[in-house]
Amino acid sequence: MGQATAERAPADRSDARRMRAAELIGERQIQIGEIDAPSAPAPDEVQVRLRAVALNHIDVWSWRGMAFAKRALPIVLGAEAAGEVVATGSAVTGLATGDLVAVYGAKTCGTCGPCREGRDNFCDGPAPMYGFHTDGFLRERVNIPARLAVKAPDGLPAEAAACAPITFGTVEHMLFENAGLQRGETVLVHAGGSGIGTAAIQLAKAAGATVITTVGSDEKAQRARALGADHVINYKQERFEGRVRRITERRGVDVVFEHTGPDTWAGSLLSLKRGGRLVTCGSTTGVAAKTNLYTLFQQQLRLIGSFGCRMGSMRSVMDKMAQGLVRPVIDTTLRLDEIATGLKRLEDRDVFGKIIINL
Repeated sequence: MGQATAERAPADRSDARRMRAAELIGERQIQIGEIDAPSAPAPDEVQVRLRAVALNHIDVWSWRGMAFAKRALPIVLGAEAAGEVVATGSAVTGLATGDLVAVYGAKTCGTCGPCREGRDNFCDGPAPMYGFHTDGFLRERVNIPARLAVKAPDGLPAEAAACAPITFGTVEHMLFENAGLQRGETVLVHAGGSGIGTAAIQLAKAAGATVITTVGSDEKAQRARALGADHVINYKQERFEGRVRRITERRGVDVVFEHTGPDTWAGSLLSLKRGGRLVTCGSTTGVAAKTNLYTLFQQQLRLIGSFGCRMGSMRSVMDKMAQGLVRPVIDTTLRLDEIATGLKRLEDRDVFGKIIINL
């Protein structure tokens, strides 16, 4: 199907029982209109007035109908968001009305072993992802379990907090909690102009690493250098693995930050030094890639899969934002009714940094 954004007939805005939302009603078909507003929060919930939603490739996959589990349509889109607490349940402590919070992207159970240990992304329950398996955040208000609302430091803008649950949280979890990137090491960051690419450049530099990144245009190369990348490779003009070997004097990098998949997989393995670590959180160019097993075991490489982040990762990156060590790169801020435009730009890689939907 072609793209479509339908507009419902507007409802009476004086009716507090209704609110605006962006719903997926079919493949590449989004409906902007009114849905029921949430009732008062349950004892263990907070109600959040959503202020900013950051778009990600998971939103593109949802929009294109690439749900990896059965789901009922319509479904409210939006997987990464921040907003203001406007009501709290009777059992909620540690949060108050007026607090700015970033919202964890999966509805975890909160009771299993991994959840109790703070390993939220290992939840033993179904843990549906907001905006993908269950209604997401492209709406005005939402009730969520209070444990999924991570309070932002004072003074942090909503647009920055909205980039913590997936964009910066994912990178923090990948680079430091999984790959163990250390000061003085060298990391190759793929797609340095993407949302998580811009986050990875900054977080790695703040940690004292040397950063090599790949981009698809000279304009993006200039902007990646301005973010702190030490070496920038235009992958459309040269093979990145050859350039990486030259930059590192044939040693290779300590860590590869991989999220593109088959198009870069083989070159990523060749870019690693002996004993190097490849960490991956995504596969935007496909789901299957060939691996040279001889290279894998002879070079004693480590391949690490990484999915989402912990709520602790979100706290860590928001603290770094508040300290001025890193900042989200905002490409564009759009209105709710411009959501299809934002998704198409992400699909076409016509973006540097993040596209934010301002609510």
